[in-house]
Amino acid sequence: MGERSIHHGELQHDDVRELLAQHFTEMRAGSPPSACHVMTADALVRDDILFLSLRGDDGELLGVGALRTLDATLGEIKSMRVADGARGTGAGRAMLDAIVAEARTNGMTRLSLETGTGALFEPANRLYRAAGIERCGPFGGYRASDFTLFYTRAI
Repeated sequence: MGERSIHHGELQHDDVRELLAQHFTEMRAGSPPSACHVMTADALVRDDILFLSLRGDDGELLGVGALRTLDATLGEIKSMRVADGARGTGAGRAMLDAIVAEARTNGMTRLSLETGTGALFEPANRLYRAAGIERCGPFGGYRASDFTLFYTRAI
């Protein structure tokens, strides 16, 4: 794969909105309602969320992700999703690395995230474990469930 670039914002771009809509639909279909915390594109437009997109050198959207500020030192990884055509190319790791870099730039010292279990979530869980992100308990108002996994990592 060629060069990749990270872009801030882009929530108004059609390809970004389409990928987020696909993500929203799949997460809602694959998660119990009580444990589904996926956000729509419009819900990601908030002062405490920095939205990122990853594009290839041809401008193709490869993935998206968001960093939510929980407090001065703690951030949450939100809405990470790789485009279907970019799976297995390292795009997920590139987005995760970009979120970590943004968190450090903003003075955060820890990142946490919430995700699910099962086949739909296994690629994400493998990525997080490979990146040294470790299982932890609930944070930021989330509640424990048999479906939900929580991860955290000092950065």
